[in-house]
Amino acid sequence: MCSTIPHLLEESHVLPIVEVPANALRFGSPVALNNARLRRTGTLAASIRDLMSNTMADLPIDDLNVASNETLITPDQLKREIPLTAAAQATVSKGREVIRNILDGKDHRLFIVIGPCSIHDIKAAHEYAERLKALAAEVSDTLYLVMRVYFEKPRTTVGWKGLINDPYLDDSFKIQDGLHIGRQLLLDLAEKGLPTATEALDPISPQYLQDLISWSAIGARTTESQTHREMASGLSSAVGFKNGTDGGLTVAINALQSVSSPHRFLGINQEGGVSIVTTKGNAYGHVVLRGGNGKPNYDSVSVALCEQALNKAKIKPNIMVDCSHANSNKDPALQPLVMENVANQILEGNQSIIGLMVESHLKWGAQAIPKDLADLQYGVSITDACIDWESTEKTLRSMHAKLRDVLPKRNRT
Repeated sequence: MCSTIPHLLEESHVLPIVEVPANALRFGSPVALNNARLRRTGTLAASIRDLMSNTMADLPIDDLNVASNETLITPDQLKREIPLTAAAQATVSKGREVIRNILDGKDHRLFIVIGPCSIHDIKAAHEYAERLKALAAEVSDTLYLVMRVYFEKPRTTVGWKGLINDPYLDDSFKIQDGLHIGRQLLLDLAEKGLPTATEALDPISPQYLQDLISWSAIGARTTESQTHREMASGLSSAVGFKNGTDGGLTVAINALQSVSSPHRFLGINQEGGVSIVTTKGNAYGHVVLRGGNGKPNYDSVSVALCEQALNKAKIKPNIMVDCSHANSNKDPALQPLVMENVANQILEGNQSIIGLMVESHLKWGAQAIPKDLADLQYGVSITDACIDWESTEKTLRSMHAKLRDVLPKRNRT
C-alpha cells in the first residue's frame, strides 16, 4: 500500500507524484526519495535537482500559514515621536489615583467609564471629549467621568478589529499608523484634562499606550485567558474583569485572584525585544457585571450574589455594572433604565457598586461600515449601538441629582 504526496519543484511547472510506503509516513520518519517511485517522468525528470539526495525532511514545515512579517516601530520609538507631556502625565496620574481611592473606599464618588463603543473617527472623538469634559466638571462632586477610548475590538468570528488594527476602515491594516493615531488621540485627551479608559486586548499594545490610560478592561471573551491575566497583573492602571459571556462569575473571580499575584511570562520591552516580563501583581482588579446568555445581572439579587461570591473568595466586593451588552440586550434604549436601577439600588443602601460602563456617542444607534466611506454617518457608532449625547446628559444629570447627598454617607472602608 502506498500514499501519494506532491513534491514542490523550483523549476518545473509540473508537480511530480511520488509514491511512498504508507507505513513510513505512519511512523513519521524521513523517507529517502530514492526509495520512492515516480509515477510520472519525462520532462519532469529533467527538472528534478539532486532528487536522490533529498528527503521528506527537506520539505518546509514552519510558517506554512504565514503570508508575511513586517517590522513594527518599537514602543520606545513611538513614545519619542509622541512623548508624554507634563500636563498629560498629571491627568493620567490623577485619574489612576482617584479610581484607586474609589476602590479603596476613600473617595465616595462613582466612576463612570463612558463613551463610544469604539473609536473610528478622530474628529468625532474630540467633539465628544469636549462635551464630556464640560459635563464632568458639572457632576464632579458625585460622579467621576472617564472617557471610553477603545481601539481594539474582540470578535466572536470576524469583523473590523478596531482603529489600531485597521485605522482606515478599508482592510489595509496599517497597524503602525493605527498606533500613531491612537497614541496621539490619547495624548490630546489627557492634555485636555480628561482621563481615559480602554480594553487591553492585544498583549503587546499596552507597551505603546498604557502610560496614557487611567483604567483598563479585560473583556468577557478574554477574562479566562491566562495571557490576559498575566498581562493585567503588570498594568499600571486598575483593571476591570468582565464576567464570562455565559453570565458566570467564576472566571472573573478566578481572574481577580490571579491578577493580584506576581507572574513571569513572555513579552516585549520598550526596545521591542522579546523579554521575560516579571510583574508585581495588580491589587486593583475588580469585577464588571455585563450579563450573559441574553440575561442581565445588574439587578439587586444578581449584585447580592456577586457580593457573596467575592466575599467567599476573600476579595473586596467592588462591583462595576456594564449598562450595555447583555444587561441591555444590546438595545441602547435600555441603558438609561439600567443606570436608573443602579442609582435606586444605591439609594436603598447598596455599598458594593463603585462604577458604571455606558456606551454613548454623539448620535443614537449604530451603522455598518459602508463600501463607500464617504457615506459614513458622522458621530454614529460602527460597532455596538450607543445612546446619543442628549440621553447621556439627561441620565448623568439625573444620577447626579439622585446620589449627590447619598454617596457621601456610604460606608465603604
